[in-house]
Amino acid sequence: MKELTIIFGLLLIFTSCSNDSEETSKNDFIGKWVLGKMTGSTPNSETTGAEMEWQEFYLINNNGTFTKSRDRNGIIIEAKGSYTILNLPEGDTIQFKYSSESEIIGNCSSDFNEVLFLQSKYFMASTWMQCDGPGLEYGKILPVD
Repeated sequence: MKELTIIFGLLLIFTSCSNDSEETSKNDFIGKWVLGKMTGSTPNSETTGAEMEWQEFYLINNNGTFTKSRDRNGIIIEAKGSYTILNLPEGDTIQFKYSSESEIIGNCSSDFNEVLFLQSKYFMASTWMQCDGPGLEYGKILPVD
């Protein structure tokens, strides 16, 4: 886990200053995205790695489906559904549409959808913080050859 945190931090440093102007493709989203940072609405409430309230990841498949998995105190909850990529003027997003209700859906409404903004090809952030939810940032796990 320590190695994952170091890799996540290095990717953040090297990609945070990039300004990709090309349109995002479906392939940019395919893969495993792991929750790496959680922030609250109070100052100095940022947590990372094992210090976060829960561990979580999205597994985004090439066939238009995804699985979200959350481990909180050893209890694992999974939710599944389909996704749509939206290239909007304010940025590229991915919209997750869940097939059923789940407590791990993080959004500002009572529907079965979540929207995350792609910050770079390796980082995306939840929009849940816009309505007093936690700020959640995910890093893409790159395959190892």
